[in-house]
Amino acid sequence: MSSWDSGRVIGQKPPLKPREVWAIRTRLQMSSAVRDLALFNLAIDSKLRACDLVAISVGDVSISGRVRDRAIIIQKKTGRPVQFELTDQTRESVGAWIEIADSVNGIICSRAACTQSRICRRGNIAGLSKDWCPASGLIPDATARIQ
Repeated sequence: MSSWDSGRVIGQKPPLKPREVWAIRTRLQMSSAVRDLALFNLAIDSKLRACDLVAISVGDVSISGRVRDRAIIIQKKTGRPVQFELTDQTRESVGAWIEIADSVNGIICSRAACTQSRICRRGNIAGLSKDWCPASGLIPDATARIQ
């Protein structure tokens, strides 16, 4: 009787090769997956865990409508700061994702948009829940359910 993991690679997987990274980027660009390309590029540049990657906010990687050259993120698991540089390609893809999110939601966020919208320029990069909306200065109610 064989175990469930016989013949499988256990433990840490080998890193992606440069040609594999370029192949993934090319496919994402060809499929016009702007959000996925931005997240993939951020993942490659930052080497963060997935939980930290999806928690990156727009304010962490941009300032005054311009994507930063460098970002500092506090890791959830260790509590330590991680500083990383954003390559030109990453800055371009993140900037494109922010522009699309702006065009979907408009410039002004309301309390409802900040607590219920799935994509918000002021929210996190992955387009999940929001904590604060600088456009309106509103902080969502603690009792409001964040989608």
